[in-house]
Amino acid sequence: MEVNHFILALISLSCLFSVSANAPPPLSNASSPASSELYDMIEVMSESPSPFSFDGTTLESIDDLLSILPGGVDPTLQQICGNTDHPIECIIATMPFLDENAPIEPLSILKAGIKAMDNQTKNALAEVTKLSMDPTTPKTIVPILQTCIDVYNSILNSDQKSLEAISNHNLVQLSTELGTNVENVLGCDNAFKQAKLESPMKDMDIMLANIISNTLTIGVDMVHF
Repeated sequence: MEVNHFILALISLSCLFSVSANAPPPLSNASSPASSELYDMIEVMSESPSPFSFDGTTLESIDDLLSILPGGVDPTLQQICGNTDHPIECIIATMPFLDENAPIEPLSILKAGIKAMDNQTKNALAEVTKLSMDPTTPKTIVPILQTCIDVYNSILNSDQKSLEAISNHNLVQLSTELGTNVENVLGCDNAFKQAKLESPMKDMDIMLANIISNTLTIGVDMVHF
């Protein structure tokens, strides 16, 4: 995927996070100067062709993006997220949910990632529920949307079990629940593919899948009780 498309997706993700009334402020409204600088930088990048330049630096890869993140972004967060498959999304997704009083370490980033996953799932659930209740939605589509509703509820249930596993220091259960979500997130899109239709939830599911992938990597490879 071209980098500018990647960044556009991240901006959409930060906007989606702001929908939940119980979520922390979106990055664009953050009071931290570093957070504001990061968001402004991403916004500028999204308006440029790929490859593009920022502050005299040509950016062609995710590593390039990580290398110019503002100094206010904790280097440990950059390092841990840099070892995931979706490092920029890892940073953007977890920053609003990090506990300011907790040390930046794999466990705190994992907890923030699960909260981000939970928030993204609730937004997707609200959207698909709205579609299923829309009288203009074809009746043949409603059962597929119900499958999506079931998928998102399963992810929410697994999120709670993951947090319980963390509290109980149960790595086996944690790995199981995070791995289950990797399979769960495919369910909605697969249901539409079987019907040979384009899923209206595709973009949200891609974001959710990337967050899930990152939490699995951190939870399995980096967290040790």
